[in-house]
Amino acid sequence: MSHSAEDSGHVPPQEPGKQLTPAPQPILLPCGNHAVLAELPTLQAVLALYRGLSGCTPAGLLDLVPAARTVLAIFDPDRVSVETVRRWMLETPPQPAEAAHAPEVAIDVRYDGPDLAAVARLLGLSQAQVIGLHTGSRWTAAFTGFAPGFAYLVTDHERLHVPRRDTPRTKVPAGAVALGGEFSAIYPSASPGGWQLIGHTDVALWGGGSRPDGAGAALLTPGTLVRFRES
Repeated sequence: MSHSAEDSGHVPPQEPGKQLTPAPQPILLPCGNHAVLAELPTLQAVLALYRGLSGCTPAGLLDLVPAARTVLAIFDPDRVSVETVRRWMLETPPQPAEAAHAPEVAIDVRYDGPDLAAVARLLGLSQAQVIGLHTGSRWTAAFTGFAPGFAYLVTDHERLHVPRRDTPRTKVPAGAVALGGEFSAIYPSASPGGWQLIGHTDVALWGGGSRPDGAGAALLTPGTLVRFRES
């Protein structure tokens, strides 16, 4: 686990006119006898806390589940006390994205989605510029949900933020690459959906199959870095 400047006793000098912004303190809520929920004000705060917690998990922790504004810690009360879990969640320093050592997955995409032209118009860009932005951005799987293998991907800019469709589709094909709000995603299986479809990939996101590594249930887990490549 990396150590912060505070750990070493050295505090870096501030730039003139700038003040260090303290990390937001999570609000901890009990979830029965086996879990603690940390509430945070932003998704970026969730990602930073999740990275920090993932690097120093206590014995007895069973799972760590990030969401849009929360991190859920599930633990075995016979192996670790709730007080220890709460103290760990409060005292573990958040980790910035540049300090993370996360796995990276490259995904080949055919940018032929039915909404690509509409997305380009919404953003005031050409279709080639949309593709260039999507492939040139560093995406992070923030959290999962909606369907098995569906990961909500975020990046460090807002240039691809687009609204969801006014009328959702009754069926989106498996492998569809999409944009919706601040997120990008890949539909792991055919389902209804209201995101803007910009392309398609043959990579399986759930259960192995045509996955590059052929192992594990989900290809994209929280914290995984994603690079899209035009094919």
